[in-house]
Amino acid sequence: MSSIGEVIITGRVAAGMTQEDMANTVGVTQAAMSRYENDLREPDADTVERIADALGVTVRFLERASRPAAALAVDAHMRRRATAKPTVWRQMEAQLNMLRMHSDFLREEVALAASFAMPGFDPFAVDPADAARMTRTQWQMPAGPVRSLVRWIEAAGSVVLMTDLGNQRVDGLSQWTADHPVIVVNSAIPTDRIRWTLAHEIGHLVLHREDATDDVEREADAFAAEFLMPGLLIRPELSNLTLGKALDLKRQWGVSVAALIQRAHQLGVLPDSRRTSLFKQLSARGWRVREPASDEIAPEKPELLDHISAHLHGRGLDDGELAHVAGYRSPDHNRLMPPRDRPLRAVTG
Repeated sequence: MSSIGEVIITGRVAAGMTQEDMANTVGVTQAAMSRYENDLREPDADTVERIADALGVTVRFLERASRPAAALAVDAHMRRRATAKPTVWRQMEAQLNMLRMHSDFLREEVALAASFAMPGFDPFAVDPADAARMTRTQWQMPAGPVRSLVRWIEAAGSVVLMTDLGNQRVDGLSQWTADHPVIVVNSAIPTDRIRWTLAHEIGHLVLHREDATDDVEREADAFAAEFLMPGLLIRPELSNLTLGKALDLKRQWGVSVAALIQRAHQLGVLPDSRRTSLFKQLSARGWRVREPASDEIAPEKPELLDHISAHLHGRGLDDGELAHVAGYRSPDHNRLMPPRDRPLRAVTG
């Protein structure tokens, strides 16, 4: 018997469908759909075709994703606010799982050569800041501010997708495939938050692939702080910090004013009272909600999937064939490499 049930559940949750919705779309009873999802009954070939159509995937994708070697990853790291509803982040986690499986499916068809590797560190033995410094060293990154962070991530063989998640309470998600991670970032947030989210997710990926402490979010933030703002280099620039000076540093380092204030406090150059005063000034000016100068930071633009798409188009594949290579039913369903005149659709639900 196949193990298609887990894929059906993940696909319908990603699409914001209830089990009853799925049953009605496929044309079976809810009881039958429940048996399919719990692997108590194997759907016949015609039903599998209708299930694939309902999920917007190919039958071959369903068969591949149902194999034990392609089993769903259990955990996804998610940078979200505490007010994010469980139904929202569960749907986004399911969407990330689907994107990861489509990414794996694509990798079976297209060989990707990475310049670097995403390292791994034991969070019980390695301090997050040390892990950030070692990651920068392994990637042979120049000293100073990180330019085009997403290019470094893609050079490490990772797939990055920017899409409007339809919810300002979730900034991004990440998850390992068999050998390479997938990172999804909310394109609707400012560039400084996008960059912090990318660095935060790198922290999760290098520190929490196999082992996790009870403080994974703090560790990912500590990694991001050192990765984007190496203490040895930025500490002298953070002395006598004012909001005006922080804005200039924001343009230079590509991080938020709030992150710079927090970093100055972490590095011991900003006393508690001054930190409190600066955050009060942020609130008074409305900068805690939306900071100025975010549009002056060079945007982060993933390129890997665009290069793959251009390569496959160059080999003569049309949009329909390109979608099938990634396991999608049609170009309209293709979230990895959508037609260039159609942006990625926002998460709903």
